[in-house]
Amino acid sequence: MRETPEFPRAVEMVRGHLDPRAGERLREVLGFEIDRQTPFAADEAQYDARVLGTRGDGQLDVELVVVPRATLDAALAALGPLAPTLAGVDAADADGAPLGLNLLGDARRLRREDPWRRRNAVMLLVAALALFAGMWQMLANRQAAAELFEQQVEESVRQARAASLEKRRLLDLVEGGAFLQSARAGTPTMVELMDELARRLPDGTYLEKLSIEGDRILLIGLSSEASSLVGRLQGSTLWTAPALAGALQPDPRSRMDRFTLTATVARGQAGVPAAATAGEAGDAAAAD
Repeated sequence: MRETPEFPRAVEMVRGHLDPRAGERLREVLGFEIDRQTPFAADEAQYDARVLGTRGDGQLDVELVVVPRATLDAALAALGPLAPTLAGVDAADADGAPLGLNLLGDARRLRREDPWRRRNAVMLLVAALALFAGMWQMLANRQAAAELFEQQVEESVRQARAASLEKRRLLDLVEGGAFLQSARAGTPTMVELMDELARRLPDGTYLEKLSIEGDRILLIGLSSEASSLVGRLQGSTLWTAPALAGALQPDPRSRMDRFTLTATVARGQAGVPAAATAGEAGDAAAAD
């Protein structure tokens, strides 16, 4: 229990006035007046001060209350074990009413701590730690979400690149197939070439070798009409520029001439009807 005993009239009270700027340090300022205004020495007394009012000119009416330290110590000793529990000592005016002062020095005042102060400090610390943990968890969650989003973006980019690569490969295959198909469509097949040769070569002609390397056709064989072979092969839509490669060589065993013929495969002439080529072959033979 906080108690503030009151002193009887064993004190010295001095009134005066001060500049209002001294109001904030009233007790400190009036402490220097103890030696001049009271019969006590400053180091032998306990004192306090109060403001009584404000004058018309703005000056403060103040009162300095001083009690001898010996008197105060005697009063405290009379209280016995209660003295250390005091929070302050007051003085009474002429009517016995307390002045509202505290003549007990700061070093001798009992300062009771608020029992909730430590609890509040602990609760504040716990709240701060919880707030920090919550913010850290929120930051960790956002970082994890950002990393997951980055992984998803990288996966999407990888899939897009793979799809683009597959599309490029597919286009290359399509373009390559179209090119091969176009090339094949414009080049006579081996079957067409052999059929055309069978139609144009006379019956007394035998082939020992037939080869096609690129655009070059090579015929080697024996014929009883070797001199007319060039004329028979001219006019075909499947090849151009038929000609003998070298001179005819008589073969005494077969009584035929050995020949070597060359021609160039014609591009863009595949699939021409055989009847047309046969008619051109007949015209060439008639001309010979």
